[in-house]
Amino acid sequence: MDGAAARGGYRGVPHTADLRVEAWAPTREECLGQAVRGVCASFLDVSGATVVRRREVDVRADRDEDVLVALLEEVVYRLDTEGEVPVDVELAPVDGGVRGVLWMADAGSLPVTGAAPKAVTLHDLAVTRGTDGWTCAVTLDV
Repeated sequence: MDGAAARGGYRGVPHTADLRVEAWAPTREECLGQAVRGVCASFLDVSGATVVRRREVDVRADRDEDVLVALLEEVVYRLDTEGEVPVDVELAPVDGGVRGVLWMADAGSLPVTGAAPKAVTLHDLAVTRGTDGWTCAVTLDV
């Protein structure tokens, strides 16, 4: 991996009628955060977003894959109920999951670039640790 890739990132992957995001980073928590960023950037231009509130999250599950699903379900829930999306993410490890902060922006104030996610699926869900760090992949219904 080159230096930029080693720090972390995400990419959208073409997927029929769904949204597929792959993310990578040196740590599990950074990888999960990159996945959140990738999902949000897939349907909104968050580059000029203004943070309007801070949301604390505490996500616990038995498996890393379930932590990713729960974290992204929180994103979909906040979009549906509050009309807001995270534009930055800070996560820290805790027993059985992660705890952190989602820095939220008003989704209605951001340019729409794609279809918003409606639900997280379990299809080809993966969170893995490798020699170069962590990777994760997730598919969402749009």
